[in-house]
Order: sequence, then C-alpha cells, then structure tokens
Amino acid sequence: MYLVGAEHPNKAIAAGVLARLALSGEKLVTDAEVLQEILHRYSAINRADAIQPAFDALLAAAEEVFPIDRAVVEAAKALLMAYPMLSARDSIHLATMHANSVSTVFSFDKGFDVVPNVLRISS
Repeated sequence: MYLVGAEHPNKAIAAGVLARLALSGEKLVTDAEVLQEILHRYSAINRADAIQPAFDALLAAAEEVFPIDRAVVEAAKALLMAYPMLSARDSIHLATMHANSVSTVFSFDKGFDVVPNVLRISS
C-alpha cells in the first residue's frame, strides 16, 4: 500500500526493496489477506479510486496469491494462542507462509519478529 498511497517515509524503501528482490530473481508471493487489507483500508478512508492501482501493483509483483482456507485459519488460531501479541492479520499471513513453506516476509510490521524462524525484510 505504500507504493500507491500518499507520500510516506516507507514509500521509497518499499519500492527499493521490491526492486532489489525482483532483480535478485526471488519468487515474490502474497496471500488473499493482503488483497482484503487493500479493500479494507481504502474503503475505510473513502479512497475506492486507489483500490485498482494497489491491486495492480501487488499482482504485478507477486507470482502467486495463496488462498486462505480453513486449515490456514486453524493454524492462525494456534499462532494467536501461542503468541498473544500477534495481530489476527499477522497470524493469517504467518499461517499461510507456513502452509506454503515460505519463511521470509517483506513487512514494516514488527509483529512478525515474535515468531521464531521467520525472517522479516524491511529495508
């Protein structure tokens, strides 16, 4: 969302990290919850005009969008029980990552740092 949103200190960092990862040949993936977050955020601030550009930017960068199913939600519940400081959204992302053997996340959200064996890239 930093890529298409208003000016923000993380905007240039996000663009740089994505460019670096793309150039390195990293397979970039996301999950359906990220798309839902875009819908939620931009509808909450009455910026429906920003939804399509945000979807376009995300889907251009990601090679795959992982679904959220019952198994993922059950795993997210277990993560929340084990790490109460996690947000529900972060637990969904982490459960999706685990289900798809992904161990690295690009996020400015430090909530990911509480779970072992997850590498968070933020710069």
